[in-house]
Amino acid sequence: MEINVTDAAPLQVAESVFGAKFNENLVHQVVVAYRNAGRAGTKAQLSRSEMSGTTKKFKKQKGGGARHGDYRAPIFVGGGKTFAAKPRSFEQKVNRKMYRGAMRSILAELNRQGRLQVVSGLGVEQPRTRAMVERLEQLGASGHVLLVDDSAGDALFLAARNIPHVHVVDVAAMSPVALVGADRVVMTVESVKKIEAWLA
Repeated sequence: MEINVTDAAPLQVAESVFGAKFNENLVHQVVVAYRNAGRAGTKAQLSRSEMSGTTKKFKKQKGGGARHGDYRAPIFVGGGKTFAAKPRSFEQKVNRKMYRGAMRSILAELNRQGRLQVVSGLGVEQPRTRAMVERLEQLGASGHVLLVDDSAGDALFLAARNIPHVHVVDVAAMSPVALVGADRVVMTVESVKKIEAWLA
């Protein structure tokens, strides 16, 4: 299949990558797993048995309504938690075949929705924010923009870092969360070829 290049002739790409069927369940599973992998999982609370404080019975057993042993019970302010949170890992298993399938689905859906734009080059040689803004205006890219350039130098990263909602990554750093959350994904031809070799 062919994919349009903004400033050059159309590019032949593998239909298995940029024309794949969208698998919503797979994409959802991979995106959730990717985000969960970034969670620290360090939340910790004290249960009733772990609270410090006296265990002395603070009221007599009978004649005072409900019976209680000590103030560490969960129903009292400052008492222990009933189901105390403990440090744990939120990691979910996602094998390589699932991850690649989800990336193919996302890229194909971006292409179908017109949110994927391919250019021969981003053309920012100097680390100047103004040059990056002008280039984005030329491309008609607005909102949350993800720039994928596998040969990106420091100048491109420096030019884009002060622009809100604009991020520059190479192919290796491209994530499903970044792709799904972008209003426009701008890729260079070289990046498309490398993605095709990776996912085809």
